[in-house]
Amino acid sequence: MRSDLSSLSVRAVYQAYATGQADPIAVAKEFLDRIADRNPLFHSFISVCEDFAIRQAKESALRWANRQPLGPLDGIVVSLKDNIDVIGMPCSAGTAAFARRLPSRDAYLWEKLRAAGMVLIGKCNMHEAAMGATNDNPVYGRCINPQGGQLTPGGSSGGSAAAVADNQCHISIGTDTLGSVRIPAAYCGVMGLIPTRGRLSLSGVIPLSPSLDTAGPIAKCGYDLAQVMYVLLNISPASPPDRSIWYNMRIGIISQVDETEMALDVQGAWKRAQQRLEDCGALLRTVAFPTQSLASIRRNAFLLSEWEGASYWFDALGPELPGLTATLQSMFRYGAGISREKREDILAALDHVRTQSNNVFSDVDVLLLPTTPDTAFLHGHAPPSTQADFTCIANILGAPALSFPCPTDGLPVSCQFIAAPNQDERLLAIATALDEFWS
Repeated sequence: MRSDLSSLSVRAVYQAYATGQADPIAVAKEFLDRIADRNPLFHSFISVCEDFAIRQAKESALRWANRQPLGPLDGIVVSLKDNIDVIGMPCSAGTAAFARRLPSRDAYLWEKLRAAGMVLIGKCNMHEAAMGATNDNPVYGRCINPQGGQLTPGGSSGGSAAAVADNQCHISIGTDTLGSVRIPAAYCGVMGLIPTRGRLSLSGVIPLSPSLDTAGPIAKCGYDLAQVMYVLLNISPASPPDRSIWYNMRIGIISQVDETEMALDVQGAWKRAQQRLEDCGALLRTVAFPTQSLASIRRNAFLLSEWEGASYWFDALGPELPGLTATLQSMFRYGAGISREKREDILAALDHVRTQSNNVFSDVDVLLLPTTPDTAFLHGHAPPSTQADFTCIANILGAPALSFPCPTDGLPVSCQFIAAPNQDERLLAIATALDEFWS
């Protein structure tokens, strides 16, 4: 029996199961032991479901013993951000207000993953109510980036990214409103993917901003991401692409990216990614994007999330917002107080971005941007105001997006591809191809 089960990829674990070198019970126990040892340091998990995980692992082991696995995810260990409902498990959305909330039904996405044989090991830490960028959670602990020191893993799916990066699960599912899957993935040196908004039901997911919300997996490699998304989106698995996928791929570069101040490591990685794509035969071209600045677009999207988030939480808790921190109460009260005229202006501005972007993908297959302008920063420091400038584009367009690490000598740096809405299959092929991209 192998002793490094927690560090294996989904593909490697599948092969280990198929050849009898490992079984799902041993894998689940190794992850549980690692969480027990590491979670006090990193606070990646809010809750761990040991009995449930072992029960699921035993069911998976029986299927493997009978040579009847449900597919490539059978026995693979997954965690969920703690705003995703699972019957019998608390779902807090990172708040004290929902600390004792017990859902009466499973979220749609967990139903799909459970039916694929995945083993749920626990619920991951997150920024309170998904409304923030650091995962410095006052109720469930400050989540620490496994990269070292007191670095933030980013938010709001910081616990999910930290858990994957620290080998506490194979896959984690997060939610993303302005970049909350891709930013933590970038800061922690792993991969994150979101689908076209609306292709994956968010039934059973506590919302922040229904106009922008989506959900998606965080993993160490593109193959793993693709396997999860095949299940979640009911897509038939495709044959693995070869290196020719990049040849003549039309890749758009948004000119406004250069107007955003970036850390030197980020800027260097973005340029190297462009050069590597050209070396692989891709065709890079500058594309026209909405005339608004990226900062202006992000500010309007943030205001939208504030008032839509306020609507949910005022309905759920009442006018005093009990169980939310004073900071979050202030943000939601501000959002609730945005005038009707101001809201109409914001919605019109975002609609204008979408309208102006209609032709962005007419001449290119995907867009290439950095994921974040900066690398992970220390807890206790204010997040860079530009943190979501690049990631919010996909949420506003409702487009699928994929963040991936780039080689660097320092803290993790990441770039992202954004495809046109409903071009998820293209992005999944790219995700798989990225596993060999830098070699």
